[in-house]
Amino acid sequence: MALIVAVPKEISAGERRVALVPDAVKQLKSKGVDVVVERGAGLSAGFDDEAYERAGATIEADPKALFARADFLLKVQAPAELPDGSNELDALRPGSMLVGFLQPLDAPELAGRLAAAKVTAFAVELMPRISRAQAMDALSSMSSLAGYRAVLLAADALPRIFPMLVTAAGTIAAARVLIVGAGVAGLQAIATARRLGAIVEAYDTRPAVKEQVESLGARFVELDLETGDAEGAGGYAKAQSEEFYQRQREQLAKRVAAADVVITTALVPGQRAPLLIEESAVRAMRRGSVIVDLAAEKGGNRACTEADREVVVQGVRILGPTNLPSDLASNASQMYAKNLVTFLLHLLKDGKIELDLEDEITRGALLTHQGEIANEAVRSRVAKGTA
Repeated sequence: MALIVAVPKEISAGERRVALVPDAVKQLKSKGVDVVVERGAGLSAGFDDEAYERAGATIEADPKALFARADFLLKVQAPAELPDGSNELDALRPGSMLVGFLQPLDAPELAGRLAAAKVTAFAVELMPRISRAQAMDALSSMSSLAGYRAVLLAADALPRIFPMLVTAAGTIAAARVLIVGAGVAGLQAIATARRLGAIVEAYDTRPAVKEQVESLGARFVELDLETGDAEGAGGYAKAQSEEFYQRQREQLAKRVAAADVVITTALVPGQRAPLLIEESAVRAMRRGSVIVDLAAEKGGNRACTEADREVVVQGVRILGPTNLPSDLASNASQMYAKNLVTFLLHLLKDGKIELDLEDEITRGALLTHQGEIANEAVRSRVAKGTA
């Protein structure tokens, strides 16, 4: 009997992406996999039911029936509450599999529920950052889109243009953009701001990213801080001491005050976002300046940020979007589907899912299996939370 992969419609507020696009369905069908898609699942991303049917998928109107049929459920967001008050998680069959953004370090209680339901779950956030897994790295795919979109939001909000412009009325200077955090989102933000003609400088605690920043045409900001241990596993920034962050805020304040646009992207997995910009630094900015805080969902990189709201402080507009990839739902879904299909084909052997727990990719992404939490870091968080 063929493996059944199911794709429900995302029901989390504001989510427009879909886990598979029609082209991805074709790819799975060519490998002998049956695909079931909930009616209307792709509409918000620009993919209608007829496109899925032409690709070989079956359309299912009842979400609970879809969950009941699924051997492997593909989602964007973590299981959410259904209109009848039940949770998508409750509809999963014991022994079935799930993959999606499951917030393993930020919401570890979900892992406990998945384990109790005997669901084998993979969290895309846990995908190891190794060369073999690059095509499966959904976190990087979505971060890249977030960095791009953040610059467009800033450009739209800023009451001036980004590029230098020479006109009969005089020369207009280019906008000055400061990017804080040069991970995937930050690097894409740098590239986008440069394409729009801005003067860009970027700061990161990890000295190793200086070459990447400069290769994109931006100036790398170096502060008088000891940053030798700033990089952790997988290339992510490590949390630092409060004394470090205080000195960092003091030294960044001058750069912030000189910028027309500040985009912050600094995150530490499983922790509150580090506070990098104090309100006093915001108040020192020129009226009309714009700040886009991509860490808003984790508390924000500045004191004034509010998730999914615009805050104005002394004429400075502060935006705190939490799901920018959803604004680009079509391309985001295409990229995410590619990540998931590549991962599924990695697990697929002769038409069946075979879990090789010695494999670094499989083991790294695995969150729950056989009634247990498989990831040690998540297991530890759950244990501390229930002690």
